[in-house]
Amino acid sequence: MTHVRAARADKAEAKAHPGQGRRGMVRAVGSTAVMKVLVMGLSGIIGIVNSRLIIQHFGTDAYAQYGLLAALPALLPFADLGIAAVVINAVAGSDAPASDRTVRRTVVTAFRILLISAAVIIGVGIVISLLGWWPAILGGGLLPDGGSLAAFLCLGTFAVVLPLSVGSRILVGLGRTSTQVASQAVVAPAMFLGLATLVAVSAPAGSFLAVLSYLANGLASLICLVMAARLIKPQVGRALREVPFPRKYPGVPAIGVAWPMLVQMVALPIAMQTDRLLLSHLTTGTELAQYNLASQLFGLVVQTIAAAGIALWPIYAKARSESRIESPMKPTLWFLAGGLVLGLALAALSPLLTHFIAGDRFALDPWLVGGFVVFVALQAAKYPAGMYMTDKRGLTFQVWPILISVPLNLALSWWLVGVIGAGGPIIGSAISVLLCQVIPNLWYVSRDLGRRRAEKPDGVEVR
Repeated sequence: MTHVRAARADKAEAKAHPGQGRRGMVRAVGSTAVMKVLVMGLSGIIGIVNSRLIIQHFGTDAYAQYGLLAALPALLPFADLGIAAVVINAVAGSDAPASDRTVRRTVVTAFRILLISAAVIIGVGIVISLLGWWPAILGGGLLPDGGSLAAFLCLGTFAVVLPLSVGSRILVGLGRTSTQVASQAVVAPAMFLGLATLVAVSAPAGSFLAVLSYLANGLASLICLVMAARLIKPQVGRALREVPFPRKYPGVPAIGVAWPMLVQMVALPIAMQTDRLLLSHLTTGTELAQYNLASQLFGLVVQTIAAAGIALWPIYAKARSESRIESPMKPTLWFLAGGLVLGLALAALSPLLTHFIAGDRFALDPWLVGGFVVFVALQAAKYPAGMYMTDKRGLTFQVWPILISVPLNLALSWWLVGVIGAGGPIIGSAISVLLCQVIPNLWYVSRDLGRRRAEKPDGVEVR
């Protein structure tokens, strides 16, 4: 009852003070961005040291494979089968998530779906390994000595950890995105401890370095689940006990929101995260290593923007549940400006960072750096509208533009690799983001805001 009274008091206060919601949005985004910067600052520094350890003690080829295998989750975000959207919307839209039966049934459904997904992923990994398909799938970036086994171990570890990701979805739905971000602070130090141990004992483990990153991320997921369980106690514990008994404890219908999310999760990795595979198959020099390093550096900015953007999701979901209209137009401009400034700042520092990490082994191509600056800015611009479009209608609209982006991005990236080398794939990705996400999403949001304002009954707040 305490949770219910608190939620009702918060809702009444929001109605009495219209500016409170806007300040809450700024606070949520700002606190998450600050936390992400702190975490990424720590992780970035340790990550640079980790990259230096890998290159100097295990070689450039081992570093190239490490980046290739560590990026496998980017090709498998569809592994949760779209259930993330269902969990976040259910938790964010509830006045009392610690006692709401719908929230618990949603969490039960999430665990069941993720356990099935994990089993399928492990099965697929076994089949690929038995048939010897890893080199054909991952290309020349895979080391001949142990690379295939390392790929299976990475995939298997990812699958085992997958059900734990329910915790991070709950935290986002609760508006605790900054807490979820803070948990990631353990990843880089855990990775460093693993690498330092291997270096200290002179272990010939160059093919298996990426497995350490999966174990470190699993630790972060476990921390999120424990924190989420405490915040909505006893929901997670009861949900885990109910998981094995689907007839006695039915879940919730998830297909309406999950299917468009799933389609996007299948299409987006193909459209946006195949850059390393293209470079692995189409180049023979240091292009893949260059891309790995640039992706690592600019990934710090992209992850910061993504964390701040996802903090908007529960805000827009709560506004929908309360029949309020929150426009993402102004946040889009701020995100675009912030992404551009951060991208340019990192581009200015990239020569120094590259020299520190790689020495004279390679330098980052200007096309690669410039492509990442544009990509970062456009990725930032798409978040506010994307988080606004997390209801069934908005998610469904995004499906077709994203499906179109798959052949567009692959064709552009394939062609541009031959023209400008390492920078080709990221420039192709940037063009695809602009044409198939930023522009269509803003068009949809503009029309949806007009429709909702026209249908707005008296007394409904518009921001």
